[in-house]
Amino acid sequence: MNNLYSAKQDQAGTLRNMEDTTRSTDTQESPTRVFSITSGKGGVGKTAVVANTATAMAKMGKKVLILDADLGLANIDVVFGLAPRYNLNHFFAGDMDLGSILADGPYGIKILPAGSGVQNFTRLDSKQKLKLLDGLDQMHNQFDFVLIDTEAGISENVTYFNTAAQEIIVVTTPDPTAITDAYALMKLLSTQYHEKRFNLVVNQIQHENEALDVYRKLTMVSNRYLDISIDFLGSIPADKQMTDAIRKQRVIVDLYPSSKISTAFHSLSVTICSEQPVSTPKGGVQFFWKKLLDIGGRG
Repeated sequence: MNNLYSAKQDQAGTLRNMEDTTRSTDTQESPTRVFSITSGKGGVGKTAVVANTATAMAKMGKKVLILDADLGLANIDVVFGLAPRYNLNHFFAGDMDLGSILADGPYGIKILPAGSGVQNFTRLDSKQKLKLLDGLDQMHNQFDFVLIDTEAGISENVTYFNTAAQEIIVVTTPDPTAITDAYALMKLLSTQYHEKRFNLVVNQIQHENEALDVYRKLTMVSNRYLDISIDFLGSIPADKQMTDAIRKQRVIVDLYPSSKISTAFHSLSVTICSEQPVSTPKGGVQFFWKKLLDIGGRG
């Protein structure tokens, strides 16, 4: 990862210099926005956040791609009740291109499924990372948003997908261990990979004050020990109907569209879609940096 990070410094510097040009071109095509949705530990509902947010975005007319980056323990396809014939293992093995393994989700959502139970590519090497970067870059004009569902924890794959995404959304719950692990993940990405911007979603809350308290705790400790910014995107209430949705392999915003939790996912999606996109790369290897380069060169 460090070699990859160093390899694109010149390109990243060029892109940063294009900021003014990019901002002044009002009629240009908007670049695809790439978000990693990540967590310091499992069990916080990260995949459910990805699936329901993607569905809410698609209902708003957005073209959405989900990349299941939990290689070897894939479950985004299970959430949608899909049984894709091909997955990323076929891509990395050289058998298929990315477009050929795309699975169709609801409302036009496209999914790049990982290979559940297959250990061949659970730890990507530099060649495989660049292969994925190039494959996604060829699809850059097909989507408004790409949501990357990372695996939980702080593995090398997790750090790669978080640094390759344009923006990072950290999902946690009010559970003290989940908060601690969320901070540990942000600390690692900040101190070792120079990430400075994070977004926070607090899942499974009982009341809004609970979410704000989590945000307050994380910002307080990060302000003291880390040079990062954390933006609070929103919260998702705990809902027993989520278990029913998972059992039926349906997203809750589709199964119970009038529920409080579905309203929360809709609000989260509106917030993400209305946020001003980051106009320049963060400084390392990023998905769709070629697209950004093309946009900066127009006008």
